[in-house]
Amino acid sequence: MLPTPSPRPLSSDLAACCWIPQFALRCEEARHPELTQGPAAVLSPDDARRVWQISRPARRVGVKPAMTVSQAIGLSPTLKLCEADPVHYDERFSALLAALVTVSPVIEPAELGRVYVGLDGLEGIYGDLEHQAKKIERGTRNAERGTEMDASPIGSAFRLPTSAFEPRIGIARGKFSSWVAASRAKPGAPVIVPAGTERAFLGRQPLAVLPLDPDTHRRLLRLGLSTLRDLSSLPEEAVTSQFGDAGRKLWRLAAGQIVEPVTGRRSPEPIVQSLTFYTPVAERELLLQSFARILTLALAHPRRTGWRVRELRAEAKIEHGSSWLASFTLKDPTAAPDRLLALLKVRIEQAPLTGAAERLTIQFTDFAPGTTELQLFARDAGAEARARRRDSLRTAAHEIRLRFRRPLLQHVIEVQPWSRLPERRYALIDFEP
Repeated sequence: MLPTPSPRPLSSDLAACCWIPQFALRCEEARHPELTQGPAAVLSPDDARRVWQISRPARRVGVKPAMTVSQAIGLSPTLKLCEADPVHYDERFSALLAALVTVSPVIEPAELGRVYVGLDGLEGIYGDLEHQAKKIERGTRNAERGTEMDASPIGSAFRLPTSAFEPRIGIARGKFSSWVAASRAKPGAPVIVPAGTERAFLGRQPLAVLPLDPDTHRRLLRLGLSTLRDLSSLPEEAVTSQFGDAGRKLWRLAAGQIVEPVTGRRSPEPIVQSLTFYTPVAERELLLQSFARILTLALAHPRRTGWRVRELRAEAKIEHGSSWLASFTLKDPTAAPDRLLALLKVRIEQAPLTGAAERLTIQFTDFAPGTTELQLFARDAGAEARARRRDSLRTAAHEIRLRFRRPLLQHVIEVQPWSRLPERRYALIDFEP
């Protein structure tokens, strides 16, 4: 049985944001040092026809993220392209998190290459904030220099060329202020915002540091606002009336009134199930059948009994060294294999594998207490009626498919509930009762 999640997770108001820009590119430079010799770019894991992360020499000649490969090569004929390997990047980031846990028990990853470290109570162990920042970055610097700390967890995780892996560190109260500080920091020179000066520090920053969508950013610029001080000087009610609850949150962030603590969590041991092919497989239907088999085995794991899946990760190791990765956070946790497989089907259709798969892996990384699984043997007076309705629906769907030679019934499933764009939150898939 999985341990019951802690009702009171660890948290810390004082935060250090450790940010490693271009994390995927840094990982590729570690494996392929020749990428540091000229313009280079990593292809997008969702669309191999576009570039994702680009090196500084490529940026100097005009290459920008999301450009098509043909446009990028047109600007830089010597551009070196590298297929994305998201599984490798995730493994390296996990190694970084494991190293930072040795510094503080309160760790909260935000995105690939950015993690928040809770610092409350650490002054008695490491000293003042400057020494705490040095503790966070010391392992990476020693790994680059090949000194005695090279065998540390963080040093063994990243063996990069000199100055290739340099974290930016910002320290302040709350995650937002620490992130803004990290975005203004230089390698080896952390930015520390003293307590009580958050509003003055944030007021000098441009609007772009806020989590804005392009339309809101454009509207704010048209109003003549360019800094957070300009926004926070307006009445909160006026901003709320124009932009709703999102505007209220933006105003409070700009005014330094929101202090989001770093929240750590004790994750249960994940359930992992894999399948290795003797011959690489590229057919979509065979891949889905294989994922269905792996899901069935993972759901049958004894530790999953009585729990529903909240977070699902699917990985595919592709021949020639690349990989495919999909992760889902379910708003409504489930243990139904059909629903989990539907999520994978949509993701494979939206972002197909770039080659034949050599190995497939399913991971359940977070869980919610189950209810329906514990009632499998409970007597249900309506079970027979529901079964008859389901059989009738299945027959009708089959007749429609035979008549029109294609499925016409579809239903809506949740794909990315955290997305700000409504069209990305849900997707239509074929209805298969």
